[in-house]
Amino acid sequence: MATPPDIFKALGDPTRCAIFEKLAGGAMNASRLRDGMTISQPAMSQHLAVLRKAGLVREHRQGRFVNYEVDPAGLALIAGWLAKYRAYWPARIEALTVLLKDMDQ
Repeated sequence: MATPPDIFKALGDPTRCAIFEKLAGGAMNASRLRDGMTISQPAMSQHLAVLRKAGLVREHRQGRFVNYEVDPAGLALIAGWLAKYRAYWPARIEALTVLLKDMDQ
């Protein structure tokens, strides 16, 4: 099972991030994913393998074609990780607001 660091590392590569963003628009095969990108088919396969291993992308066969799509489980893992830290945001923003007001005076 992938961990948040695996996911962030996978998305840290600009090419993989672009592939993931394309897939967020809907499922497609590797050839369609390469449209507009200057990478080879083997490179695309390697990037997709990293995204699959991180739990961000899943594949399904349709005849002789393999289609890829965003895997909601990977997104749920990220959302869960972020939820742990969301509780800190309001207090920190309030503290920043008070600090900025104090600095203004």
